Amino acid sequence: MHMADALISPAVGGTMWAVTSGLIFWCAKKVKQAADDRLVPMMGVLGAFIFTAQMINFSIPATGSSGHLGGGLILTALLGPYAAFLVMASVLTVQALFFADGGLLALGCNIFNLGFFPAFVAYPLIYRMIAKDAKSGVRLWSASILAAIVGLQLGAFGVVLETTASGISDLPFGTFVLLMQPIHLAIGVVEGLATAAVVAFVARARPEALVPISGIAPKSLRPVVLGLLVSAVLLGAVVSWFASSQLDGLEWSIKKTTGQEEFQGSDDGIHAGLAKLQEKTAFLPDYGFKKSVEPDERAEPWPAVNAGTSVSGIVGGLITLAVAGLIGYILKAQRTARKKT
Repeated sequence: MHMADALISPAVGGTMWAVTSGLIFWCAKKVKQAADDRLVPMMGVLGAFIFTAQMINFSIPATGSSGHLGGGLILTALLGPYAAFLVMASVLTVQALFFADGGLLALGCNIFNLGFFPAFVAYPLIYRMIAKDAKSGVRLWSASILAAIVGLQLGAFGVVLETTASGISDLPFGTFVLLMQPIHLAIGVVEGLATAAVVAFVARARPEALVPISGIAPKSLRPVVLGLLVSAVLLGAVVSWFASSQLDGLEWSIKKTTGQEEFQGSDDGIHAGLAKLQEKTAFLPDYGFKKSVEPDERAEPWPAVNAGTSVSGIVGGLITLAVAGLIGYILKAQRTARKKT
């Protein structure tokens, strides 16, 4: 559900940048006020985990489409909504800048669609109400699946509204929404299952990591951190070879609506300028080495054993770990300095 710049107008992109920036500052303020020392290591390692998890597209049977985890609900269940939103912003920014996954103009839209709805709608209104204190069992799995479905449905609807507000006439509202919502329903089920599995793992390793701590340092989070870190390395370096090559839910919906795999949007100054900027910053575009020749049109083998993909997974995970962890560390340091004064 990573929108390209071609799907939105500068007005919509700028508005969503402003909205998302406001949310980032608000969430940073909330995290800075929280007395929870577990957030710094968990923000970093979960950022790496979600980055690599989003590289894995899984096929959706009988559709010719694929999907990948959003990760917003996983982040929120383990970090709380404010830190989760900051980590999601870190993941998507790294993807857009260094891997050309999602547009720079559309970055505000992507952060909002994938971060706001899971953290501030699906989690408090569905997940917490159903799961309560459950760390395993039917309540946890039901809450995860329902909340993930709602979060992705709202995010997919957000994409439709943003393209409509941008005046993209090739993607009429009625047709586009009827394609986007059902395909992301299937993706939501998988997202929910993954969320419940990760929460159950953390609950077994360190159950106190799921509970906000007030003034009390939790036990060592080493088992959780190591488990998530090893998972991130395996996902990015190896499991990414097995990702489906089929169009993801958004691309599939666009093709079904327009008949074209690649949507050609505006070529105005803003779109062209940001495209050139992204071309310069993305040193591993599309999660692979830059190609000096035209790509081979023949079907790629599966699994696609590719050194560029593995390097992208490891490097991207490390960058995201550093960015998200640094944000957590800075906010913690500011809170500590404020207490001393």
